[in-house]
Order: sequence, then C-alpha cells, then structure tokens
Amino acid sequence: MEKMNYTPLVSVIIPVYNCEKYLAEAIESVLDQTYQPLEIIVIDDGSTDGSAEVAKHFGTTVQYCFQVNSGTAAARNRGIELAKGDFFAFLDADDLWVEDKLTKQMAAFTNNPNLDVVYGQVQQFISPELGENLEAKLQVSPKLVPGHIPSALLIKRDSFFQVGLFETQWKLAEFASWQVRVTELGLQTMMLPELVAKRRLHETNKGIKQREYQTEYLQILKASLDRRRAKG
Repeated sequence: MEKMNYTPLVSVIIPVYNCEKYLAEAIESVLDQTYQPLEIIVIDDGSTDGSAEVAKHFGTTVQYCFQVNSGTAAARNRGIELAKGDFFAFLDADDLWVEDKLTKQMAAFTNNPNLDVVYGQVQQFISPELGENLEAKLQVSPKLVPGHIPSALLIKRDSFFQVGLFETQWKLAEFASWQVRVTELGLQTMMLPELVAKRRLHETNKGIKQREYQTEYLQILKASLDRRRAKG
C-alpha cells in the first residue's frame, strides 16, 4: 500500500472498574470521532457492577476483555498487549472526548512527523447526577486547562514502547510516573490549544485521594532524580 493512501489505525484503550454509569457515554464519544479507522478495546478490571453488560451491548465494535482486579496501570497494559494500532489513545471510563479530538491530533502528527506525543486541552465538568450541594463545594472552573491526563493524549506506537508500560506499583500516580519517563527520554511532545477531552467530576474520582497521590508523586520524582544522577 502506498504511504500517501495509508490512514493509520488508532487503538483506543478504555480501562473500566465499576463504572457502568458512565461507560456507555465514554464509548459513544469514541464512536462519534470524525477520524477513522479506530479499534476500541475495553479492559474490565474486575468490575462487580454492570460494566461488562454495557461494553458487550456495543457488539463487535468494542473488543471486551476481563481481568482479575489488578489496577488501572495493569488494565492499560493489557489493552496495549491487544492493540494493533499505529497510534495509541487512552480514555478513562468516566471521561469524554470531543468528536474531532483524534482528527486534530492526527493533523498535528501529519504536520510534524517528528512528534512522539500530542496532548490537548481539557475541560472539567460536574456529572449531572450530583446534587447542588456537592456542585457548590466543587467550584469547577469552565476554563480549558492543559491536558496532562491519559484521556487527552495520542502517542505513536513506537514512541510508547520507548517509554515502556505503565508501572503497576502505583495505585494513583501511574500516569504521572509514565510522564516523568517521557520527559527523561526527551520525547517530542506538543500541547494543542484546542479542547480534546472533558473530565467528569463525580463522587468516586481518583482525584479525591489527593494526599495518597502526593505521597506517590514525591516517590516518583525522587526515583527520577536518582536515575538522572546515576547517568551523571
């Protein structure tokens, strides 16, 4: 096949754990993408709710895989094992993509073939089922923020394997650890100015465990410093 006629396949990996409330919306936001071709891989990390039924409802458009509960990092890694794409994208089961996310990011790769990773802006939103009291407490700004989260990135397959799989010892900061390694390796990254993903705020977000996250993040930064010192 001639290169100019070849449209790269994007593998979209969605880890899910007890997220039946939001999973269908997440999958639909991938199916609504203006970019094709895609493969959607849902890794069920031992859910005990109806997440499996939600994923299976989409039939053959979604590749569903169940694993014993092992954490988000292990779920993403399992998705990587199954992925056939030239590019990898991740979507948390409670987040949403805007419909031209992949189109915008793939255009950036076309315009700059040396790029390894493309991020974009994220907007937070309060999940509609939350009561007014909780909404008032959360005080969410409608402003776009640079998306240093899995749902906002697109990465070349080869570049991902340069960085390596997600480290499963971290319960909350596995993505931060992975990003630190991206920086250490000097990979070429770009942050688009446009909105690419919407991050849902709800009662069971990982983000509410802020102290635990900070503890892990400090350990990750220390390990990174140690590696840099060892290299001189």
